[in-house]
Amino acid sequence: MTSDTAQDLQGLKAVGQLVGYTIAEMRKNVVPGMTTAELDGMGTAILERFGAKSAPKVTYNFPGSTCISINEEVAHGIPGPRVIQAGDLINIDVSAVLNGYYGDAGVSFQLPPHNEKLVHLCRSAEETMMSVINHLRAGMKVNEIGRVMELEARKRGYKIVRNLCSHGIGRSLHEKPYEILPFYNPRERTVLNEGQVITVEPFLSTGADFVEQQSDGWTLSVEDSSRVAQYEHTIIVTKGKPVILTIA
Repeated sequence: MTSDTAQDLQGLKAVGQLVGYTIAEMRKNVVPGMTTAELDGMGTAILERFGAKSAPKVTYNFPGSTCISINEEVAHGIPGPRVIQAGDLINIDVSAVLNGYYGDAGVSFQLPPHNEKLVHLCRSAEETMMSVINHLRAGMKVNEIGRVMELEARKRGYKIVRNLCSHGIGRSLHEKPYEILPFYNPRERTVLNEGQVITVEPFLSTGADFVEQQSDGWTLSVEDSSRVAQYEHTIIVTKGKPVILTIA
């Protein structure tokens, strides 16, 4: 969508701040020995308290309120009986709808004891996301997102997962452009418009270029010993500095 009115901006900021707050609270309270279902329950309670709903559940009947992925899992992990262990690499991805507006964000982090390689991977994913966001301006081609994303990942010693994309958002969870590729596509001629609402979500990998869907029909995982970290914000494109909506 394009944010054209003060009401749009207010609605997008409200859901964005709630998404950011939900992620921050889940991250702060996760401990070894907890199941992913219990962690998801925290997210469910927060969204319900503020009158919001899980966007993946509303849109796709996803079997959970939030996506929680552990270690070899990269995205769309289903909350369940899996027990979180010390040292696990965790990804929490929260998408919500509030008063007709959608927000989407994600974060990867490791529980102690920390492995410096995984800490660096997560930090690099966040840095890559912010570098992409800070490059964006109305009038730029959409393929600049992929060009900068891949360049920043390589500069930090990582690959980009090529089959996980950023996307448009706002009045629904996924809107045009439905797939903002994480690498440069010279054939992409779409231009970013002022007020356009999109996600920016690089997935940095220590080795694998692609993730594979598992038998549950949702979870996307690496098939080797690679590890992947994702950071994601929902933003509004402007003529100047983009507006980041999903900061707690």
